[in-house]
Amino acid sequence: MGNKLVLFAFVLLISVAAYNQSSSGGGSTPEYNDKGQLKLPEQYREWTYLSTGLDMSYTPGGNMDHHMFDNVFVNPESYKKFKETGTWADKTMLVLEVRGAESQASINRRGNFQSGEVMGIEVHVKDEGKFPGKWAFFGFDNGNLGNLFPAGAACYSCHEGHGAVDTTFVQFYPTLLPLAKNKGTLSPAYLKENGEEKKQTP
Repeated sequence: MGNKLVLFAFVLLISVAAYNQSSSGGGSTPEYNDKGQLKLPEQYREWTYLSTGLDMSYTPGGNMDHHMFDNVFVNPESYKKFKETGTWADKTMLVLEVRGAESQASINRRGNFQSGEVMGIEVHVKDEGKFPGKWAFFGFDNGNLGNLFPAGAACYSCHEGHGAVDTTFVQFYPTLLPLAKNKGTLSPAYLKENGEEKKQTP
């Protein structure tokens, strides 16, 4: 009887641990198929939310005829490491979810809110053993498998030249930018671009 109780307690403990991992967005490391496509993390909306941008564009001109929200999520393990170190650990995944904007519906008469339609998803992955530049971008076109952006895509050089921390746009993540400043992990390129070379605390 004693052995059965011990076994039952062990099984219960494993079940609780598995539930906690699942409910917190567990299993959040990059997974690829045999074609090199990235599998979309199913629970990314349960990850740590970083920021939302509205109609953001990194190039002048190109006025859109519609509004868009960009939501950014990061796997919880990497967020925890960032808070400790001020930079991103290997196997970090940043998910960019693009949604349309709506204005007048229900009782809303001013401003915009996010629509139910997901207009696009991109994932920025840090996988040091897989990619020569450590980081890679994947785009998802109406599916759960993302295709790797080629090395010559503009997103790589843009992030390399302007990313605040480790080629990522931490400058747009209000809870992380002050932390990176305090940790002294802001990139030289970002500091120079913003005239802050002497302001960062080492």
